[in-house]
Amino acid sequence: MSQDLVTIYMKLVKFFGGQTKTANALLVTQPSVNAWINGKSQMSEKIALRAERVTKGRFKAHKLCPSLKEFEKQLVS
Repeated sequence: MSQDLVTIYMKLVKFFGGQTKTANALLVTQPSVNAWINGKSQMSEKIALRAERVTKGRFKAHKLCPSLKEFEKQLVS
């Protein structure tokens, strides 16, 4: 996993104020959040879309989940 992706996940956690608050906001477990920021797993498409909605677009789904990159133009419009 790229360091850029880990950095984005860390910024997301900072935005929410911690791993547990991030997990609660995104309806996932704290260990899932921990795995993202430690580069052990990537966020799913569903959670990335949820994160974009919950953060009111501050964090874009296609940046949180690289597999959504091909839909970037559709998501932005």
